[in-house]
Amino acid sequence: MIELDGDCVNASVDGAIQLGERATDVVLGPMSEAMREIGRLYEEGEYFIAELIEAAEIFKGVMKRLNPLLLEEARKGLSGSVDRVKIAIGTVKGDVHDIGKSLVAVMLQAAGHEVLDLGVNVPPEKFVEAVRDWGAEVIGISALLTTTARNMKDVIDALKREGLRDKVFVMIGGAATDEEFARRVGADAWGRNAVEAVKIVNEYVARRRGRING
Repeated sequence: MIELDGDCVNASVDGAIQLGERATDVVLGPMSEAMREIGRLYEEGEYFIAELIEAAEIFKGVMKRLNPLLLEEARKGLSGSVDRVKIAIGTVKGDVHDIGKSLVAVMLQAAGHEVLDLGVNVPPEKFVEAVRDWGAEVIGISALLTTTARNMKDVIDALKREGLRDKVFVMIGGAATDEEFARRVGADAWGRNAVEAVKIVNEYVARRRGRING
């Protein structure tokens, strides 16, 4: 992945799956680690935007092939049922990172939620529109780079200006974020990875259901 050799990446992934590795473990493990390293190389000036985009395209191609396996594994890992909610998810403005965001979207869909994938390089107004016009109850914001993660606060500030902040649960994630950063920008939660993101959303739904029923 770091050498941008798509054929080698695909052959390695196929070999891992044939040997019995779970698709989720392949994506969250070596593939995600490689993308974090590529993000570091970009931030240090060793890679440029062209390399970042090429790596993302390789990853997206693998994700497309693994999606059926990821969905099957996600469904097997679910216990019980949750209320279906509308979730809008996107990579923050200035960032073309698509990997973690796409995996989170797949896992949330497998959990039974309705997911609107806003894509990458998403400006704050698009998140606002998703809440105001589409009725998103949860917003997921992703960032790979520390230089773009700061733009997450712009999304939350925009929701406040439109009087929508109290109507939506905001979760952030990505290599450039952590729990402390989530508190600083005013998010409701931080997801370490796709599996944890699903748990956070389902726990939020359960709490909301309890408030309504109580």
